[in-house]
Amino acid sequence: MTQTTVSGLTRRGLLGAFAATALIAAPTYSNAFGLLKGAGDIRRVRMYSGRTGESIDTIYWIEGDYIPEAIKEINHFMRDWRSGETTKIDPRTVDIMAASHRLMDVSEPYMMLSGYRSPGTNAMLRSKSGGVAKHSLHMVGQAADLRLKSRSVGQMAKAAEACASGGVGRYSRSNFVHMDCGPVRSWGG
Repeated sequence: MTQTTVSGLTRRGLLGAFAATALIAAPTYSNAFGLLKGAGDIRRVRMYSGRTGESIDTIYWIEGDYIPEAIKEINHFMRDWRSGETTKIDPRTVDIMAASHRLMDVSEPYMMLSGYRSPGTNAMLRSKSGGVAKHSLHMVGQAADLRLKSRSVGQMAKAAEACASGGVGRYSRSNFVHMDCGPVRSWGG
């Protein structure tokens, strides 16, 4: 490779200076719950639901601002598919999902198994399974259960844990990962 000199700077030196400037100017999120390591200046979420047959592929955040129309779409998509009820999904949960997806470097959309759960749905599921929390964060729009065909439960969980922003549950037998924006913790195998 040849180096072009402009005013005493090589092309490589000039590119290095731009890179250093970008790093210094980039915002840090170290105090923002560890969110969005790797999420970037544009945040996108891609999911489909085997339950409803619907899919979503939307940019929901640009340069520090959530896009209200995209958030409304996400709220509807992540509704309780059993009852049709919706709630406001906590954007921090979507941020964790988006950052984890980006860290895994996949183009495949998540399969969403569960987003919002109405209290009635949660009680019904709890009566059938010991693995459903009485005060589940699904009931307040702060959790999602997700699956990827191209990544293992372990790989997905490690990406979510790298965000250090909430709860991560491994459900290997059922092949999904729970992600939430509650206290940082992990469980399952």
